[in-house]
Amino acid sequence: MVESRPQTARELKFRRLAAELRRRVLDGTWPQGTKLPTEQALAAETGFSVTTVRRAYEVLVRQELVERRQGAGTFATLRPDDARSSGAVVGVLVPTTSLYYPRVLQGVEEVLAMAGARLVLACSQYDRAAERDAIDRLLEAGVGGLLLVPMLHELADPLGRAAELLALPVPVVLMERRLIAAGPRDVTEHVCTDHESGAYVAIQHLYDLGHRRIALVLRGDGPHAVPIGVGYDRAAADLGLPETVRVSELTDDWDAGRADAAVAALTGNGATAALCFGDREASLILGAARRAGLRVPEDLALVSYDNEFADVAEVPLTAVSPPKYRLGRLAAEILLQRMAHDGTGPVHQVQLRPELVVRASCGGDSPWFPRSSC
Repeated sequence: MVESRPQTARELKFRRLAAELRRRVLDGTWPQGTKLPTEQALAAETGFSVTTVRRAYEVLVRQELVERRQGAGTFATLRPDDARSSGAVVGVLVPTTSLYYPRVLQGVEEVLAMAGARLVLACSQYDRAAERDAIDRLLEAGVGGLLLVPMLHELADPLGRAAELLALPVPVVLMERRLIAAGPRDVTEHVCTDHESGAYVAIQHLYDLGHRRIALVLRGDGPHAVPIGVGYDRAAADLGLPETVRVSELTDDWDAGRADAAVAALTGNGATAALCFGDREASLILGAARRAGLRVPEDLALVSYDNEFADVAEVPLTAVSPPKYRLGRLAAEILLQRMAHDGTGPVHQVQLRPELVVRASCGGDSPWFPRSSC
């Protein structure tokens, strides 16, 4: 488990004050040329320490919203007209800009562009310290709201980390992250793919094609693996499958050797079909099946989970396709609404159901989901 380092009360106060001062400059409360209160006066007004006020002013100086004049004080430098013409600034943090997230970012960017808003992008590379630093930099850049894909699933206290994010001085909407185990205690605003239902419909599809020994092949223990596993177990129970077959490799370093071992485990357990997470792993298993003398789909039917490049596999792969583009658009729309109403209003907790895209690796259409051209 990765331990979460909570922000101190002093850090949270500083960020809230910096955001409030920035708002006063941008909305014209302090027009260009206006002298801001002294650090001592603002400390007395807000109840913050002089040190906290000084740090907040330094943020505005770095953002070029105010300037310090020796012996004269601190003055606003941004005209209200400039603030309006520049539009909202939204910070976006994703763990990677490859594979899963480009389509999400495309949806975000299109909504922000239509609203005249500007996007500032940061990437954490799945590193806890880098994630915290990136959020700090986005706040210091003056963003008015945050779209975040944070690391939550491997924390000892994900609720505590979520509370920290909610305490940030700007509205926050999570993408593809929610506190699954928290139930009604999850008060985050989020837009996620319903990965549980995605796995469920894949198993239902294979069952409809006549398969009864259906396996789940999981790579890694990432945030999507847990709900996919839950959906698989629920489908197996509801459909009365005689036995679940799980092949798990808790590593992202899949190669041909691991795929050969996975196929051996599938055949050893009598599996005639498998749901594989994700496209790369499914493609490797496709090759391993061929090396083992198995035909796809006649001897082993495959469904991939992701649909990034499932269509270009040697045998085009039926795939569960998360609605990434739509997810990015909806998350951006919700955040802009939140920013426009000063963070007030009902909290959105949205789950989008994936699509099953049927291709040759299963050998038949699903009665629930007609063949798609996506």
